[in-house]
Amino acid sequence: MATISDIITSKVRVKILELFYSNLTEMYHVRGIVREIGEEINAVRRELQKMEEIGILKKEQRGNRIYFFVKTDYPLFGDLLSIISKSTGFGKALLDAKSKLGKVLYIMFSGRFTRHKKRKTDDEVEALVVGEIILPELASIVRLFESKLGREINYTVMSSEELEYRKKRKDPFLLGILAQSRTMIFGDEEGLVG
Repeated sequence: MATISDIITSKVRVKILELFYSNLTEMYHVRGIVREIGEEINAVRRELQKMEEIGILKKEQRGNRIYFFVKTDYPLFGDLLSIISKSTGFGKALLDAKSKLGKVLYIMFSGRFTRHKKRKTDDEVEALVVGEIILPELASIVRLFESKLGREINYTVMSSEELEYRKKRKDPFLLGILAQSRTMIFGDEEGLVG
């Protein structure tokens, strides 16, 4: 499977991007980043400076420390978030197990889930999986990540026939899922929503 390191050749930059985009609300100081990613401090400083210069990260002085955080207004923010959602965590696990899951047509995460935000309501769907899915395989991956996250992941599985039927009927449940911001983990968004 392709990963972010296929397009970004600096392994330090990849690790920094994965750290920040997997924890969007966190601020990190240089030594904290070094501890988290296990790389040399000078290499980390160099990459942080480059990433700040191009606008991926922003820095802020607090006391005697400089903290870095993600700039959500960076023009490629959504693209980086999508790439990292596919190459780390739950998204990567689903893509790695795709052949075991059956015939997968689409995997979509809600924008709130991708941004690590709490659901607005208890019934808000965080992941939609469409295809001929082997449910026990999917459930085992979901349980693993629920234990890592320390909370339930609200997901829905549909066959392609059910998806098309619900789209034709303008089913409120499906329309609610498709109306929210989303990150496509697998499959073409046009096919899912069109």
